[in-house]
Amino acid sequence: MEEDRIECVTSSIPERLYEAEVNYPQNHNLNHNHNHNHNHNQSSKSRRKVSSPLISSANSVVEIFECPVCANSMYPPIHQCHNGHTLCSACKTRVHNRCPTCRQELGEIRCLALEKVAESLELPCKYSSLGCSEISPYYSKVKHEALCNYRPFSCPYAGYECSVAGDIPFLISHLRDDHKVDMHTGCTFNHRYVKSNPLEVDNATWMLTVFHCFGQYFCLHFEAFQLGMAPVYMAFLRFMGDENDARRYSYSLEVGGCGRKLTWEGTPRSIRDSHRKVRDSHDGLVIQRKLALSFSGGDKKELKLRITGRIWKEQNLESAACISNLCN
Repeated sequence: MEEDRIECVTSSIPERLYEAEVNYPQNHNLNHNHNHNHNHNQSSKSRRKVSSPLISSANSVVEIFECPVCANSMYPPIHQCHNGHTLCSACKTRVHNRCPTCRQELGEIRCLALEKVAESLELPCKYSSLGCSEISPYYSKVKHEALCNYRPFSCPYAGYECSVAGDIPFLISHLRDDHKVDMHTGCTFNHRYVKSNPLEVDNATWMLTVFHCFGQYFCLHFEAFQLGMAPVYMAFLRFMGDENDARRYSYSLEVGGCGRKLTWEGTPRSIRDSHRKVRDSHDGLVIQRKLALSFSGGDKKELKLRITGRIWKEQNLESAACISNLCN
């Protein structure tokens, strides 16, 4: 079976044709520690500077509240056996009401003292080594960490579930070296997608290209999948950064041919939103197969889609920010 062909031309360089094949690299299970540089506003009331002795002391305290079964932090109700060994409520049923330490029956004893101590604790964010200086009450710590701006980004590659995470510079190297993703510089692009058998639409037809412009990185996705019983093609852009920064940019996509044209304009979604979440929300240029074949000439023998696009920075947001600063 012939492979699909993807060609990309960026208008920021001389007329040079880039050709790429849709490949499925072997999964990489990489474990890295990375620095995450991010501008983060701090208020004196909610944040304090985290020193090394404080982190060390906090880590010792956290170990006391660590469940011996799942290794997660324990939250009320915290259970204990007659010998004082503790575990979380979620794991109590998993161990069939037997203490994992001494094998005694657990019963329904609550460790109220430990729960009370937890109420008085304030601990640093687990991403403090990446730059976060947040100090949170014990029972609010998990909620903060789930939304922390310093938490690592997941790999945006969509060909398979990649477990790699890190800061943006690391992910760029990872995409280029491990996934062999095409990297281009410029805010405009011109893609051509060619499929030899348009009657077959595969859920695994993926394409990812990374563009660098305005000092930021953007991921352009293009794929084919089944929407209900109807096969469709979809293109959309994701911003390699947080949602607040993504709102500073907009992009447009256009596909056309044989006297027809379809356009899309919107705001790129942050890679904090998973590829599947963006795709399933249809937040991008969605092309029905019948229309796609019309763009190709309608002979149903070969699908040829040319998608052009542009990324720009929203000036009105900066102007609004400047006016707000002047008013303050």
